[in-house]
Amino acid sequence: MNDMMVMANAILPFILMAAIFYFMLWRPQKQEQKKRKELLDSLKRGDKIITIGGIYGTLTKVGPMKVKVRLAEGIEIEMARTAISGFQDANADVQPEKLDA
Repeated sequence: MNDMMVMANAILPFILMAAIFYFMLWRPQKQEQKKRKELLDSLKRGDKIITIGGIYGTLTKVGPMKVKVRLAEGIEIEMARTAISGFQDANADVQPEKLDA
């Protein structure tokens, strides 16, 4: 009985460390990866997006690896699908600043 207690006391810290690692690191990272994959899979033409570089635009063409983004009238860029960080917030519409010259 005494040997079992010694063995349990030796193994318990490793079990606790594994549980902490799972709940603090691995599980949240997997949830973020799942949300990112869902975002990239849901992209469609006409979506207003933000790139990882902070560029705002509208998707004009969506392919398996690349997308075309319209930045302004007559200006389109082609970029990797994975370079999209998210959708634009509809409530926080970005208006260009007026420059007084």
